[in-house]
Amino acid sequence: MAIKQNKAVFLDRDGVIITEKDFIVDIDLLEYIPRSVEALKLIPSCYLKIIISNQSGIGRGYFNAAQVEAFNEALIADLKKRGVSIDGIYYCPHKKEDNCNCRKPKTGLFEIARNRFGLDFSKCWVVGDKSSDIQAGINIGAKTVLVMTGYAGKEPSAENIVADFTVKDLYEAVEIIKS
Repeated sequence: MAIKQNKAVFLDRDGVIITEKDFIVDIDLLEYIPRSVEALKLIPSCYLKIIISNQSGIGRGYFNAAQVEAFNEALIADLKKRGVSIDGIYYCPHKKEDNCNCRKPKTGLFEIARNRFGLDFSKCWVVGDKSSDIQAGINIGAKTVLVMTGYAGKEPSAENIVADFTVKDLYEAVEIIKS
């Protein structure tokens, strides 16, 4: 009997779900990008919703892992109150210079999620606002969607990466995923 492979929508956090604010860990500064909560509700139930986020503020000493974890827990709780469940959230605490295997565009955090949930990357989507998000999606063999919220693929040191789809926001990304 074949093992059923799960599929997921991997989402960047800052610039996709919540407004991009450099190094945010204060839940009082949480601001959702318009239509992002509605979009999360519309992701088909056959997909897990997994957030994967680079949080280099830890490596830079701006805040610590406990602060990021508290923020993420508060975010998940707030989304749950709004009718959205998040199946997993993973973050990289390193600076780019650390050359770790978990900082996007590398795939370490995606591999952890795959092992935990039994994912088939070829059935997954990666939605992000940075070229590193899109390159990570390409690296795992998922379909990719660049959203024009957040950095819109123009972050400092952006690579010239082409996503499978480029859309206005997460809501439009979910419309493509549903089709």
